[in-house]
Amino acid sequence: MKTIGLIGGMSWESTVGYYRAINQGVKEALGGLHSAKIALVSVDFDPIEKLQQQGDWQTSGELLADAARKVELAGAECVLICTNTMHKVADQVANAVSIPLLHIADATAESLLSNGVKRVGLLGTGFTMEQNFYKGRLIDKYGLDVIVPNPSDRKVVHDVIYQELCLGVVKASSKAEYVRIINGLKSSGAEAVILGCTEIGMLVSESDTDTPLYDTTNIHAAKAIEFAVS
Repeated sequence: MKTIGLIGGMSWESTVGYYRAINQGVKEALGGLHSAKIALVSVDFDPIEKLQQQGDWQTSGELLADAARKVELAGAECVLICTNTMHKVADQVANAVSIPLLHIADATAESLLSNGVKRVGLLGTGFTMEQNFYKGRLIDKYGLDVIVPNPSDRKVVHDVIYQELCLGVVKASSKAEYVRIINGLKSSGAEAVILGCTEIGMLVSESDTDTPLYDTTNIHAAKAIEFAVS
């Protein structure tokens, strides 16, 4: 079994989900008392969030590149950035190490295409929904048709992530808003919706809507499991 490298802490709430999903998946794959071999560096999210707001992606990328080097030194044979938004600096992180970076958007696109989904809604931080580093990769590399909520709904999605979910706060009123937005994306032609922030799975699940949901935390974790046990 290979060792999985995780860069977590963005937020730690969602990193818990990665750790749980990867260990459960390895146990299911190998049986017995097996658990995953993981090297985890968990960063302090507060300064990184401030750098996001300042648009200083270069410095935040340097912080994550340093974390990637540490997981490689700890014996990791691949590395995952346990957040969608910080894939903005994925190339910077990948170039800092000699081990492969398993990109969250690639894993998600492969999952969508395997199920025949071509037109998909995307929820995430404002950075993920509005900038090209994520949805552009889905469009250009995989030929997906990606739609996002309108500006006011994008603000709702973004604010709930940073002001509630990253703090471990889950509100029924926010779930209702997310379900409304998801249903709106479906009405706009989305065949499925990407939960393109690793915290969103804390708030909504497929039991809340008849729209197929693709939880990027679980998808990314599954890619790590596949790598580790192959």
